[in-house]
Amino acid sequence: MADTAAAPGRRPIVVVSNRGPVTFAADPAAASGVTARRGAGGLVSGLGPLVAGTDAVWIAAAMSEGDRLVAERGVTDAEGYRVRLIDIEPAAFSDYYDRVCNEALWFAHHGLFDPVYEPAWPPGWVDGPWAAYRAVNEQFAEAVIADAPQGAAVLVQDYHLCLLAPRVRAARPDLRLVHFSHTPFAPSAWLRMLPDAVRIDLIDGLLAHHACGFHSSRWERDYLDSCEDAGRLANATFVAPLAPDPDDLARTAAGAAAVRARADLDELVGDRSFLVRVDRIELSKNVLRGFQAYEALLEADPHRHGTVVFGAFCYPSRLGVAAYDRYARAVVAKVEQVNERFGTASWTPIHYDPTDDYPRSVAALQRADVVVVNPIRDGLNLVAKEAVLLSDRDGQLVLSPEAGAWEELGEHGAWEADPFDVGATARALADALDADAEERARRAASLRRAVSARTPGDWLAEQLVAAEVSD
Repeated sequence: MADTAAAPGRRPIVVVSNRGPVTFAADPAAASGVTARRGAGGLVSGLGPLVAGTDAVWIAAAMSEGDRLVAERGVTDAEGYRVRLIDIEPAAFSDYYDRVCNEALWFAHHGLFDPVYEPAWPPGWVDGPWAAYRAVNEQFAEAVIADAPQGAAVLVQDYHLCLLAPRVRAARPDLRLVHFSHTPFAPSAWLRMLPDAVRIDLIDGLLAHHACGFHSSRWERDYLDSCEDAGRLANATFVAPLAPDPDDLARTAAGAAAVRARADLDELVGDRSFLVRVDRIELSKNVLRGFQAYEALLEADPHRHGTVVFGAFCYPSRLGVAAYDRYARAVVAKVEQVNERFGTASWTPIHYDPTDDYPRSVAALQRADVVVVNPIRDGLNLVAKEAVLLSDRDGQLVLSPEAGAWEELGEHGAWEADPFDVGATARALADALDADAEERARRAASLRRAVSARTPGDWLAEQLVAAEVSD
C-alpha cells in the first residue's frame, strides 16, 4: 500500500493536518538532538501507512519542544515520513486550537452548543481568536506554497485548516487542493450559531478548494445546505469513508506490547463477558451516557452482577477547555459511583484506564465480547471498524446511528444504540451480550465483509481523483 503515493504518473502528494504523523522529543544524547515516534490518532493510522516511505510531504503544527527544534530544519525525514513542522507562537496556537477549533467549530459541527446559554461571542472574538485562526491558516498556506512540489495534490485534513486554500490558490495555481472533513459538518441552523463573518469566512475558505470530501453522505448534504444558506454555489463534493489498515492493525496486535496487554486482560476478565469502549473523553463521544446505560443494565438485571466487566479505555482530551474538564470529572465520578454501588471483593464492574496506550487498546478490542461506540454525533468513529477487524471472539458492535460509520455498518449486523436514550442503549448492550453463538457469528461475519469492502488506499485514491476535478 505504501507505493500508492509514489505510483508513476501520479501527482506528488502533500498532506496538511494540524497533528503530524511523527512527534519529536528533545534528546541531547541523540545525534540529531531529538528522538521520534509515531503519532497517535485515526488519521495517522489510516493515512500514515499509505504515504510512509514515499516522497509525500506531510505539513503539520509543532506540538512539543522537540517538534519546535525540528521545525527549524525545514522538511525532515523521520520514521519513514518527510515531515515539515510549523512553529506557531503559543498564544496564537491557543486561540486557534482551544478557542476556535475546540470551543467553536467542534461544538458547531457536533451539535454541542446549548442555545439558551451558548454560544455567547464576546466583543472582540472575531478580531481576536478568529483572527488567530486565520493567521495560523496563513502560516500553513505559506508552508504549502514554499514546500509543495510542482503540480502536487494538496490534501488538507479537517476543520482546523479551512482557510488556507485562497492564499495557496492565488500563489500556486499549479496545485490541486482537496479538503477532507473528519468531523460531521454542521447543518445550516447550527452553523448560524457562529458569528456571520466567521460563517461566511469558513464557507468561502472551503469553497476555494477544488473539492471537499466527507465520511458520510449525511455530512455532505449538511455542507451543501450550509453553502446554499450562505448564498454560495458549492464546489465539487465526494463521500469517501476511511477504512482501517488491516495489516497495520495485525502488526500492532502481534507486537510484544499488545501480546502482554492481552495476557493482562485475560487475567483481569477471566471467564466473564468483556464489554469494551476505546475513546478519548470527548463530549461528542458520549462516554458518560455509556456508563449510565451499563449502570441501568446492572440495575435491571441483577443476574449479571459478577458476570461482565466493562473495560473502559478512555483517555482525557482538551482539558484546557473548561467544558471538557467538567465532563472528565463527571465521567470519573460515575465510574466510582457504579463500582461502589455494585462492586464486590471479587468483582469490579468497570475497569477504567485513562492512559493513552495504543497496543493495549488494540488488545482490548481483540478480546472484547461487545464493543460500544455511542457518539452523540461523530464524523466516522474509525474505532468501530477497527473493532470489527480485530475481534477474534465474534465480537458484537453496539453502534450509534449518529456515528458516520453507521451508514456503512448499520445494515450489516451492528446493534443500534440511541445516543440519548440510556434505556435503549442498556437494552442493546443486553441483546449483544445475550446473543447466541450462531447470531454472534452471523453478525460478526457480515460486519467483517462490510468493513473489508474498503481499504485506506481507496480513501486516498478518491481524494486524488477529486483533485482532478476541473474548475
